[in-house]
Amino acid sequence: MFGISEAAVLIIVAVLVFGAKKLPELARSAGKSLRILKSEAKALKSEGRAEGADSPSAARYSVRPAPGERPGARSDQDPGGAPRGS
Repeated sequence: MFGISEAAVLIIVAVLVFGAKKLPELARSAGKSLRILKSEAKALKSEGRAEGADSPSAARYSVRPAPGERPGARSDQDPGGAPRGS
């Protein structure tokens, strides 16, 4: 990725653009933002695991027949196999 010389050039450019007094403040705010982002991502991931058993993706979208319905029967047929509406 970056070598030492490229990092030094980036630091020098940052000092020239933002000034030496603003850099610590910018670094602190970037660190806070990163911590908040990581904690929110962790909370979202743990929330997804807690709801995982109830979510449709946990069931892998499997479709179970309704009570009294034959497995593999189409929805336009009644449970006995005769077409509906005829």
